[in-house]
Amino acid sequence: MSLASLTAMTSPAATPATSTSSAHLAGRHALVTGGGGGLGSAIALRLAADGARITLADIDEDKMAAVAERIREQGGEAGTWRLDLSDTAALADLRLEVDVLVNNAGIQHVAPIHEFPVERWELIQRLMVTAPFLLIRACLPHMYARGWGRIVNISSAHGLRASAFKSAYVAAKHGLEGLSKVTALEGAGKGVTSMCVNPGYVWTPLVAQQVADQARAHGMSEDEVAEKVMLASQPLKEFASVEAVADAVAFCTGPHSTSMTGSNIVVDGGWTAR
Repeated sequence: MSLASLTAMTSPAATPATSTSSAHLAGRHALVTGGGGGLGSAIALRLAADGARITLADIDEDKMAAVAERIREQGGEAGTWRLDLSDTAALADLRLEVDVLVNNAGIQHVAPIHEFPVERWELIQRLMVTAPFLLIRACLPHMYARGWGRIVNISSAHGLRASAFKSAYVAAKHGLEGLSKVTALEGAGKGVTSMCVNPGYVWTPLVAQQVADQARAHGMSEDEVAEKVMLASQPLKEFASVEAVADAVAFCTGPHSTSMTGSNIVVDGGWTAR
C-alpha cells in the first residue's frame, strides 16, 4: 500500500522564509504522527517551513484538518491521514514513500505496577513501540532506494530515566530508544539516520490542564504545582516550548546532523544531568 493512495495533497506552493528555517527539505515528504496535537502540529509547521510536503497522521480528523489549513495558509503543502496507530494489524503490510518520519504520537497512564491495567499496558506498547517499528519498516525501502532518509523518534526524559507509577510509558520510551539505535546501525551507509529527541515537560494545552487539575486537587497555586510537582526533577524550572522541540526535530533532519545518527537531542531542563 502506498501513502499516496491514502492522502490527498494540495498542489505544491512556495514555503515562506523565516529567520529559523531554510529550504533544506524542499522536495522531501514528511510524515508526522500525532500531527493534530500541540507538539505534533508545531513539528509539522516547522518542517513545512523548511520546505517539506507534510502528511499528518492522527485519529482526530478535525484537529488534523485545522493544522493542515494552517500549513497551507503559510504557503506549504499538507495532507491528512486518519490513522489509529493502536490497530497495528492494519500497518503490517504498509509501504510508504516518505523521506522524513517523525514518530510523535503517544499517551500516558499513571498507576502503580500492581494496579496497572493490563489492557492499558498493551495499548501503550502497541501505540508507542510496535507502531513506530511498523512505520519505520514501511519507510525504509523507499529511503534506502533514494539513499536518503531521516527518522526522528520523539522519546522523553523518561526514555533515559524512570519515574514511579509510569511503568508502561517508561518501558515504551526505553523500547523506542533501542529501536532508534538499531535503525541507525542498519541505516548507516545507506543515507538514513535515526535519532531521538528527548523532551522533559513541554507546555501544551494538555499539560496546562494537568497543572490546573493538580492545583485544585492539592490546594496549591498553579505556579507551585508547576515548580514543586511537575518540574520537581528539572533543575531549570521551566516548561519547554513546542517550538523548542520542533527546532530540535528540524535539526535532526538538516545538513548538520548527518554524523549524529543513533544519538539523542535532550530538551529536558537538566533533568537527566542528575
